[in-house]
Amino acid sequence: MKRFTTIQPPASFSREGQNALIGRRHASRSIARRPTEPASPSVASRRASSSSAVYPLGRASTVEVDALVIGGGPIGLSTAYHLAAMHRGCDGSGIVVVERDPTYARSSATLSAGGIRQQFSLKENVEMSLYGRDFLRRAHELLRSNDDDDDDEEEVDVQFQEHGYLFLAASEGGRDQLIRNNKTQRLAGCNDVTLLGRDELERKFPWLNTTDIVLGSYGERGEGWFDPWALIRGLKKKCLSMGVTFVNGRPVSSRRDAENDGGRVLSVDVLVEDRNVVRYNVNCVVNAAGAHCNGVMEILAGKGGGGHGLAHPIPVEPRKRCIFFIHCNTSQGDLVPKIAPLTVCPTSGVYFRSEGSVGANGETMGNFLCGVSPRRDVDRAIGDMNELDYADHQLWDDVIWPALYHRVPAFGDVKVKSSWAGLYEYNTIDQNAIIDFHPEMNNVIMANGFSGHGLQQSPAAGRAVSELISCDGRFESLDLSIFSFERICNNRPIFETGIV
Repeated sequence: MKRFTTIQPPASFSREGQNALIGRRHASRSIARRPTEPASPSVASRRASSSSAVYPLGRASTVEVDALVIGGGPIGLSTAYHLAAMHRGCDGSGIVVVERDPTYARSSATLSAGGIRQQFSLKENVEMSLYGRDFLRRAHELLRSNDDDDDDEEEVDVQFQEHGYLFLAASEGGRDQLIRNNKTQRLAGCNDVTLLGRDELERKFPWLNTTDIVLGSYGERGEGWFDPWALIRGLKKKCLSMGVTFVNGRPVSSRRDAENDGGRVLSVDVLVEDRNVVRYNVNCVVNAAGAHCNGVMEILAGKGGGGHGLAHPIPVEPRKRCIFFIHCNTSQGDLVPKIAPLTVCPTSGVYFRSEGSVGANGETMGNFLCGVSPRRDVDRAIGDMNELDYADHQLWDDVIWPALYHRVPAFGDVKVKSSWAGLYEYNTIDQNAIIDFHPEMNNVIMANGFSGHGLQQSPAAGRAVSELISCDGRFESLDLSIFSFERICNNRPIFETGIV
């Protein structure tokens, strides 16, 4: 049965048919559970299309792999981790992660506010973040390396600070939405979010201006923020101990099966640090390239990254987001938040939270992070990565500071200590994830378009992708079919009201 109505993929594109993605070359350590097609006598003997870019291959540079994960951020790392963990007893040497920026200097994750919450309006988003919460709580044990002899191993500490999220409503419509969201969250298994009236808000947060607030939604446990860099380091170290291979480089070309309507990718050429190209003959490819996912997809399609080779490109744009690190004059006493949850202001969407370790007196020394998404009429894709070299201080002057001052009067006396900008993978259709096979390349899985939720949902996203690969194209733990690519092809968006 065809899964899409607007295009004509092969029958093998059904969930039931996606069961021969990896493991055909290495039956003794097969990752796929039940291959449905025999291995070809020779990949080279098949007629294949390839991209127009030509790079010299280095010596001994053809490698057979089961899964090639493009993008070594949290989602790519989580995919590799869950894929290797799912097949304990088989080493992870058939899994390769390609990352072009091993320093993560411009990683969306490391430049983010590091938040995690369950306050969403879609059940699936709540469920994904619940798994993320549990993963963070257990990261110290889950990410311990496989080397039992390493007694001196430093414990992974992602510094998960469960100080909560606080959403505020200033209208009847906003109040009704928070109530509906709370019902969804409870049905999804999240019982730690409490609805607070104005009087309760004033008692709990005496520094908060509530004169125009009709309701608040506060996650008392399981929400807050953590250290993205610590999670990345922990995942990578764990993956290495499981046999996963990491490559510093970027894909530059590919070869596809010209005889198969499914258009499976046969190999991907990766330009590595020494300017040589390594060819990876693949069984499946995972696109976890974040804001750069469309460029990767075009290369996989054999179009050389031109941007127009796919009938159905991924609707994701790289957009700029700015964060400001501020200090508030603490001489104002109780008017200054001791520990502020990540608070989202109504109407403006400006958010702020405490930053830094909590001292012995239970305070964070008056330091805060804050930011806001630009208005839709000025929010745009960026083409020049140099735009990330600076934050938009006009945004601070015109939008962020006035909203902060109105919501917390003590913020009338703040100073911007530093600021930075990072990339945001913006799904232009509905700002929700895409976790699915691509209809034009039936062994390519997309894990893209998370629109600011990728870091907190990376544990669940990686698990979901590993299940698609290993479980005959099915989700096993959580049914995330709502995030299929079918909705993109058929222009049927699913909207999340809890966008920050």
